[in-house]
Amino acid sequence: MSERTDRARAVSLPYLLLTPAVLALCLALGYPLVRQVVLSFQEFGLAQQFGTPPEWVGLDNYRELLTDAYLWKVTLRTIVFCLVNAAVTMLIGVGLALVMRTMSTWVRLLTQTGLLLAWAMPVVASLTVWQWLFDTQYGVVNYVLSALGGDFEGHGWLLRPLSFFFVATVIVVWMSVPFVAFTVYAALTQLPGELLEASEIDGAGMLQRLRYVILPSIRPVLLVVGLLQVIWDLRVFTQIYILQQAGGSARETNLLGTYIYRLGIGGGDFGTSAAVAIFMLALTVVLTAPYVRAMLRQEREA
Repeated sequence: MSERTDRARAVSLPYLLLTPAVLALCLALGYPLVRQVVLSFQEFGLAQQFGTPPEWVGLDNYRELLTDAYLWKVTLRTIVFCLVNAAVTMLIGVGLALVMRTMSTWVRLLTQTGLLLAWAMPVVASLTVWQWLFDTQYGVVNYVLSALGGDFEGHGWLLRPLSFFFVATVIVVWMSVPFVAFTVYAALTQLPGELLEASEIDGAGMLQRLRYVILPSIRPVLLVVGLLQVIWDLRVFTQIYILQQAGGSARETNLLGTYIYRLGIGGGDFGTSAAVAIFMLALTVVLTAPYVRAMLRQEREA
């Protein structure tokens, strides 16, 4: 009897130890989510901020959004921006990780230090530097391109949506690449040397080793990093908002994150803003579902 009791205690102990952390996580994440869902079914504006009871409007906020052509335009813009940034970040990050494997120790340490500084730099501070680089009158980018023979003197990068998102992509990718490079490089260091040597002896070239040996071996890491990258790029806010404040047209460059902010904080329509936030959550689930399925399939195969 004592032996069975001890075994039951040993089995239940990990769950008991995890309970406080799980409860704290549910409280920290669950309450804001529930509050957001409730708010999306209400008419909640500036009057409600000063004590007026909110009016329950049911699905009216969602009906209004689904018939709003501007919301679908912003959604398409957000999806394209997210997928382009995630793809470019993964390509550059994985490429850097592969290159770091071939570097000498000191060159690799110097590269990793630069990546770490770029990753650790505060967002607002780095955006201030990027604004100066792309400044219309005094920007280094315009100066260099003009010196190379281009007609970029006084060019306003933030005035046109296409060039605005080019600048935003450069900034977002620059800030995201270090995480991908470090994570993938850590995975590459765990590859068995014998596996690579055997493939080389079998006559596999560099590209063949990359395609059939290296990438399949680190596929679980690539899936996790890709999943995180899609989530982060889908909810980009700070970079877009600050660039809009620096001269970009908000209506022509809004993504879902800035659109939610301008509806709520800027326009005082917190009910509609909450509905857009729930819509964005659903969109995140849809876009990340293929990654989650691939990860589950990979786990089952393993």
